[in-house]
Amino acid sequence: MSRTAIKCNCGQRINQKDVMQTGHYMRMFGPSFVYVKFRCSRCKKLGEQLVKQEEWEDGILKDSSVEANSTEKERFETMGPIEMRELVDFHYSLENLDDLSALRAEFEKPKSSEEK
Repeated sequence: MSRTAIKCNCGQRINQKDVMQTGHYMRMFGPSFVYVKFRCSRCKKLGEQLVKQEEWEDGILKDSSVEANSTEKERFETMGPIEMRELVDFHYSLENLDDLSALRAEFEKPKSSEEK
């Protein structure tokens, strides 16, 4: 079963540190909900969301483990969001790629230098 994620309208995933208030919205008939009020860490806007009680998990607001270390995370944050033009360019470069061995060698080379 996929984990429900709470996201701001700007697309940022909401973590525990962003949550200001939680509560339960119980109903006699139909599903009950968990109320989450948050302030987005990216756009700083207030938001709120109702999550069905049966979809709520204790780990829903916890950051999922990421393989990137802190320096890689900082580098990715400075790059900004991926633009549509970059996606299109990447798509066409994959279509025109004849052999994946050169691409594989390029990605394996930095890994082997980090392990030494």
